[in-house]
Amino acid sequence: MHRPSNVTVYRDVRPMGARPVELVVVDGVFAACVPDGAVAEVVDGLGRIALPTLVDAHIHPDKTAFGEPWYSRRPAAGLADYVRGDVELYEAQPTRVGDRALRLLSHAAARGTRAVRAHVDVAPAYGLDPLDGVAAAREALLGVLDVQIVAFPQHGVRRLPGVVELLEEAVRVGVADVVGGLDPAGFDGDRQGQLDAVFGLAERYGAAVDIHLHDTGETGMGPLRDICARTRALGLAGRVTISHAFCLAGLAERELDEVARLLADSGVALTTAALGEATVLPFLELGERGVLVGLGSDGVRDAWSPFGDADMLHRAHLLGRCVDARLDEELDACLALAADGGAALLGLPAVDFTPGSPADFMLVEGECVPQVVVDLPPRAMVVRGGRIVARGGVPA
Repeated sequence: MHRPSNVTVYRDVRPMGARPVELVVVDGVFAACVPDGAVAEVVDGLGRIALPTLVDAHIHPDKTAFGEPWYSRRPAAGLADYVRGDVELYEAQPTRVGDRALRLLSHAAARGTRAVRAHVDVAPAYGLDPLDGVAAAREALLGVLDVQIVAFPQHGVRRLPGVVELLEEAVRVGVADVVGGLDPAGFDGDRQGQLDAVFGLAERYGAAVDIHLHDTGETGMGPLRDICARTRALGLAGRVTISHAFCLAGLAERELDEVARLLADSGVALTTAALGEATVLPFLELGERGVLVGLGSDGVRDAWSPFGDADMLHRAHLLGRCVDARLDEELDACLALAADGGAALLGLPAVDFTPGSPADFMLVEGECVPQVVVDLPPRAMVVRGGRIVARGGVPA
């Protein structure tokens, strides 16, 4: 008979703001009761709300200047200027990628994030150095934060020689779990060539796919349809994501119905970062139509923007502001996207506080979930696999 090795009772906590209960954790998952004969550690939750830890479905930890000396950004007129800015920031930072990524991801975990999908630049300007750095941070955070790595061609796939070979090396050796892409038509200028390369690598190495699509109008919608068609043809349903998908923002209901049906039938997911009212995806409407949507931070204090904090509760708050959330159920939905949408996208089980669910949660002061989303209270405690990994926003 299996004897539990780690039993903890979290006393006087309110899951999702409900009445106070005791949460029993046995070997990293919630249990109905303390097993016979087991000795449990008891932690007093002091009546705080228990929320699921959150999932950042789209972040760029290799680009960050978080915690570094202030970096003054230059004007940028388009994607090419931002890409040049990435290289300048990379060369200007006194701290190596791995150390900067570890600092940022540790901060994210202490704020209540349990997993991230990390998009890491792969380009001739860097080789695989950013990938190796983020992989080292992933190793250092085992048991605290799950890190899924995307080999991301920020400089394009076809427009520069050597990128396809770098992408292949990243997935071949197993450092990257996902092969990325970027604006096949608008930036790369070779729509079919990029998709041939990205989906070819995914098929050859069993990798998932995540393609940034900033292009609007038909320049974005054409590749979106192609991605759906290739996903169906290769049997990759559930393993392909389109990030940002700005071409979907602001669509009329009939157009949204048609595209949502295509995405749902193809098994292609989406991520949004709540960057502003004009580009945020209509996640409620998409979800009602069967499309999986995750929420992410995107860049955090990088060459693109001085803003960002890798705090997914704050990101849920920003999402609420972008969609003008007023009703309690609308604010609840913003938190649910941060908790459940990204978890499903990364293939993680949901945290619902029932027996067998992962004991991944955070404790915060508050009356109810909508008020927490609005007020952003400090994370008094963050628990991963039943173990306290942070207190008061500081790693334990």
